[in-house]
Amino acid sequence: MKFVTIGYGEREGYDRTDQAVRDEAHAHDERLREAGVEMGIAGSPVQVRNPDNAGTTVEEGAFLRSALPVAGFAIIEAASLDEAVKLVANTPCAVAHGVVEVWPLAQG
Repeated sequence: MKFVTIGYGEREGYDRTDQAVRDEAHAHDERLREAGVEMGIAGSPVQVRNPDNAGTTVEEGAFLRSALPVAGFAIIEAASLDEAVKLVANTPCAVAHGVVEVWPLAQG
């Protein structure tokens, strides 16, 4: 199964997390990358609309809103939701006072 993960976090939470915990979280991310996980830091989003296929409009900014800023994304493969949760539980956003959402990606 594939999962989309979205990490949220603020610099303040990251900075107040012990350096050793942060270092291990970044090492964990590197191990995930080496295992083939696609991940990256979130850039500035745009919203794309094309109602009734009558013309595309693009607007800067996020459509979704959250209490914490989006920090990054990953596409992971895991046998189950439980395994996916275990894979992301030690990432920087999860350990540095942020949150990671795990979305099952249905094959359409």
